Amino acid sequence: MDSRGAGLGIDLRDMGEPRSTDPVVLLNEVFPGDTNALDTLFGGRLMSIMDTAAGMAASKFAHREFVTVSVDALKFKRPAYQGDVIRTIGRVVWTSPRTVGVLVRSCRMTRSDWDPEEICSGYFFMVAIDDSMKPISVPQFTPSDEEERLLWEGAQNAREAMRGTP
Repeated sequence: MDSRGAGLGIDLRDMGEPRSTDPVVLLNEVFPGDTNALDTLFGGRLMSIMDTAAGMAASKFAHREFVTVSVDALKFKRPAYQGDVIRTIGRVVWTSPRTVGVLVRSCRMTRSDWDPEEICSGYFFMVAIDDSMKPISVPQFTPSDEEERLLWEGAQNAREAMRGTP
């Protein structure tokens, strides 16, 4: 493949290097206004937290503004309760010429043990935009080890499934 992005007229050489591949970590406390009648965290509130982490991870990676274009099927594994601390980690694991794929995982922790228990995970796909809300190019992420390669493939498979591509 040459340096042009999949026939999109994008020169990949002009995208620069990623600014940071370090994950973003957010901590949020579950307050009464964040819970339902069972005192468990609303799924929509957790999705909002996860979307924020994804956008921050993408922005830290590329130093660009991003909007969410799609979210892979989130897997809600267990509830979080009022008073829990939610730790959310967003990590860039995939890129295309204008899109960044961020794996986001959220865990609940109690203040008594701070032992993380995963409650939800999924891939968020973010598109870089300019001041006119038009898509722009992003630096490319290249997996450097087996773990990163597996995460790349997982994000690629999720993206293809959402787009209906084999």
